[in-house]
Amino acid sequence: MIRERETEQVPGLLALFLLLFMLGAAGFFAVQSFRHQNLPWGLAWSFACSAFAFCLGGLFVVNPNESKVLQLFGAYRGTVKTAGLRWANPFYSKHSISVRVRNFESARLKVNDADGNPVEIAAVVVWRVVDSAEACFEVDDYENYVKVQSESAVRSLATRYPYDAHEEHHKSLRGSTDEVAADLKSEIHERLAKAGVQVIEARISHLAYAPEIAAAMLQRQQAGAIVAARQRIVDGAVGMVEMALARLSSNNIVQLDEERKAAMVSNLLVVLCGERGAQPVVNTGTIYQ
Repeated sequence: MIRERETEQVPGLLALFLLLFMLGAAGFFAVQSFRHQNLPWGLAWSFACSAFAFCLGGLFVVNPNESKVLQLFGAYRGTVKTAGLRWANPFYSKHSISVRVRNFESARLKVNDADGNPVEIAAVVVWRVVDSAEACFEVDDYENYVKVQSESAVRSLATRYPYDAHEEHHKSLRGSTDEVAADLKSEIHERLAKAGVQVIEARISHLAYAPEIAAAMLQRQQAGAIVAARQRIVDGAVGMVEMALARLSSNNIVQLDEERKAAMVSNLLVVLCGERGAQPVVNTGTIYQ
């Protein structure tokens, strides 16, 4: 595996000064050649022009947040990251690699979650190149590699979690966003490490049931919400009835036998748990008639 080696080449201003000196020398030799019309001055002028043209090919510019990968006849010679005008061996080939932070949003993928339900899922991945040599030599096209491996990781993630957790303390795609995002980032980073790419952040950007089961799942969610609401209402009603019986007994307001207690509990639960307001029947006699 090829690892990045940072190298410092000749500063461009120094090389530019030498090139201007060569250009001036070539001009001087040209004037002397035309004036004297002899072979030595002509050879000197030809040599100076050739040297200037050859050395001029070694100048290159490195932009901020960019690196230049240098190769000599196919062999890796190093990476230049210092921004500005630089000069290197003119025989070096130079490949520009951007190290800026970039975003990638995957397509909406249809996969089956851990429960086997078809869902649509997409993710946003924030990434950057941290090893220019690996990005250049270890994979054919590192941008396409990021795209393919990110979508593959999203598919793998969706199959490990259910869309909704039907029990408490169970992770789900919809309910455990932070844990799912951390898992997704870890998996994508592991896949992209060999390409010299660092994953900064990865999060789910779209999550929904597939259209063919969306209506049924909506009814299921509504039913779950209704059951949860009813459970809370019943728990509260039972607590209120228990408190009422305890207060009546402790304050000696009235003494009820088991049958009357059962009737009172039934009436209170109907009043407290009913969807509509109860219509009371006032008993003007005794409770035993």
